[in-house]
Amino acid sequence: MLHVISLGAGVQSTTMALMAAHGELGPMPDCAIFADTGWEPKAVYEHLDWLEKELPFPVHRVSAGNLRADTLGEGQGRASKFSRVPWFVRGKDGLAAMGRRQCTKEYKLYPIHRQVRAMLGGKTPKGGCSMWIGISMDEAIRMKPSSVQYIVPRWPLIDLRMTRRQCLAWMERQGYPPPPKSACIGCPFHHDDQWRALRDEAPAEWADAVAVDAKLRANVQRSGMRGAQYMHRSLVPLDQVDLSTAEDRGQLNLFLNECEGMCGV
Repeated sequence: MLHVISLGAGVQSTTMALMAAHGELGPMPDCAIFADTGWEPKAVYEHLDWLEKELPFPVHRVSAGNLRADTLGEGQGRASKFSRVPWFVRGKDGLAAMGRRQCTKEYKLYPIHRQVRAMLGGKTPKGGCSMWIGISMDEAIRMKPSSVQYIVPRWPLIDLRMTRRQCLAWMERQGYPPPPKSACIGCPFHHDDQWRALRDEAPAEWADAVAVDAKLRANVQRSGMRGAQYMHRSLVPLDQVDLSTAEDRGQLNLFLNECEGMCGV
């Protein structure tokens, strides 16, 4: 049986990989697989470069194409059909509704499955691969059975009853830097604090997101969509969204938005 880590290069999967490297999880994985959408933040690629040097097993980087180009109809790959990301559109009730989500399946799962099949010699024996998935206790609702017979999912952090916060604490105890949040630059699942961090801390990536957001509406007719698409749930251009905090508006912030880790874990 192959033992493979599904590596999103975020907090949970990074912790899981390093715990395996320390011998705290076993058996030692044969490899980790990182599915590159081509639209990851620079910090994620830099973190992945660092992480590869810390692990005693290889990291395979696989790809199904460039999500940024494909979602604009500019890519060359099979998936270049415009609407791969569930952008926000105006529903019949006038409120924001999300489009069909295909990006995770086509740009994350499919290339990982393809790599696993290659490692199994092109065969698909039932239970041939144990896939370690970085879901923590506070995200247990995301646990799902495998969609293919040759992969058996395993959730080591669930077995250890570790939360995302405990993963960060483990990283700190080992003297490791905290991993960046792993999500595509223009992911519509971003909360306002993530958009704000992108704007304030990564201006080039913010400018890219703003540019793609504008192109979504310029491409309405060519994309076949019935209405305008937006990255932000407010249904206004990204650079016009009010990203001020509750404190900025004189309100008490009663909770902290955390990334749901819908893609990168």
